[in-house]
Amino acid sequence: MTRAGSPSPDRAFVQLQPRLFAVAYRMVGSVSDSEDIVQEAYLRWRRVDPEQVRDHTGYLIRIVTRLCLDHLRAAQTVRALYPGEWLPEPLITQDETNRLDRDVSVALLMALERLSPLERAAFLLHDVFEHSYDEIAQALDRSQASCRQLVSRARKHVAQVKPRTHVEREQGEELTRAFFDAAKSGDTQTLTTLLARDVRLHSDGGGKIIATLNPINGRDKVIRFFSGLARKAAVSRTDAWAVCWLNGMPAIINREPGGALQATSLKIEQGRVAAIYMVRNPDKTRHLAKLLG
Repeated sequence: MTRAGSPSPDRAFVQLQPRLFAVAYRMVGSVSDSEDIVQEAYLRWRRVDPEQVRDHTGYLIRIVTRLCLDHLRAAQTVRALYPGEWLPEPLITQDETNRLDRDVSVALLMALERLSPLERAAFLLHDVFEHSYDEIAQALDRSQASCRQLVSRARKHVAQVKPRTHVEREQGEELTRAFFDAAKSGDTQTLTTLLARDVRLHSDGGGKIIATLNPINGRDKVIRFFSGLARKAAVSRTDAWAVCWLNGMPAIINREPGGALQATSLKIEQGRVAAIYMVRNPDKTRHLAKLLG
């Protein structure tokens, strides 16, 4: 039995599932791990008596938050030894009305990586999901004063992240196609017009596929990078590709000879590419294969 007018346990969970996934993804930066965490939260939810839970939303947020904290603590050593640069697992945000299309920029997720698990949780719950300090204190089993300190420290780390510039869908996809064609063909003249002078390229192969170990800074160096790739016939063409939106940015998914998937997302500012995020780690791209049909 449930209280009169209150949803059944399963229905309550289904209604909250998008929000629970949103919390988990921002916490751990992985689509697959977030799905696993939400599934585990559901299994735990099924083991409680909903009549004893006054606030279903708060209770489920606490479960997901604590599961995420356990995941992050267990992953700290792995992240510290990660080969090359770590990028979050791309999140498909095709639907402009999807609430996950807000505040999931790669730049923000990378900044969150510099926080401790508790700082990350407190910051996200307060500044992104607008929970009160009392709610956060319950979720983290900390005092309100401690949670305020966690949020304050976290804000200093993410203050440098600029708000994402809105890009019209048609303009973003047109620029992305032009960039992809120029990069694959080594068209330096077109790349010069498309890239911002201080463009920054990030690449994540996870030690499983070739990628740059460190970011490449500046238009000239980025152009030389793509020119070098274009000269190698094996990587200057692609078997299949599609334009999509990942983490709120226009992107290209392409399958290269040999079957490797690559996700290239573009941060666009004032009509130019300001940052390029290339995810090549096969563990982070397999869920994108469906976008190629």
